[in-house]
Amino acid sequence: MSERDLLLHVQIRRALEARIRSGQWGPGTRIPTEVELCQEFEVSRITVQRALRDLADAGLIVRFRKRGSFVAQAVGQHNLLRFTGLLIQGPETHGDHRVVSAEVLPARAARLRLPGVPDEEAVVQMERHKLAADGRVSNTELHVLPFRLAPDLLDQDLAPLTSHAYLRDRGVELVRARLYVEPYALGEAEAELFGLPAGTPVFRWTRETWTRRGEIAELLEEIVPPGGERFYVETDLSGS
Repeated sequence: MSERDLLLHVQIRRALEARIRSGQWGPGTRIPTEVELCQEFEVSRITVQRALRDLADAGLIVRFRKRGSFVAQAVGQHNLLRFTGLLIQGPETHGDHRVVSAEVLPARAARLRLPGVPDEEAVVQMERHKLAADGRVSNTELHVLPFRLAPDLLDQDLAPLTSHAYLRDRGVELVRARLYVEPYALGEAEAELFGLPAGTPVFRWTRETWTRRGEIAELLEEIVPPGGERFYVETDLSGS
């Protein structure tokens, strides 16, 4: 897919998402076919398919073979298992990223300390803001990875990057991820970023990812304020 197609698919996804979140397309509404969307936006079918896949990954639509795509019954719900799924493609939650900073620095200077990594070892630290459809900051992300596992990370397009997929593509064998969910009170700078009073209770999520060799591959911290999104964990008990 060309760079132009990548930009177009984001524009189309945003346009369709706006129709869903505004209520123009309510739950159960049938989305226009891929052919109809190609004609409306004057783009290729692969560009439309990418936009629809993003909406499905975000839980905004459901897709059925031969029946088409429909607005989901429960918009804005996210399965927390996506955050620890090592084989899942695409972003853990829907929305665009704004890259705040990305740099290589000694482990001792990083804002998150990687277990077992010496103070003098180089690490990559990346801070991003996740944006809601209206441009608000919906949560913040802070990633820290050992430089030896991610030496070309800063050469990547960091806005759409999914760290687990990046590490897998580099041949890093990921075998375990754990997510901690803790209460957290916003400091003044964070509160201003979210447009909330200082001290507002929010969630802090911390995800540790480990390699088969027992080495830390990444530490990710997210600050998630209360909002219209709902998060859940679902387990299949059918035994099949």
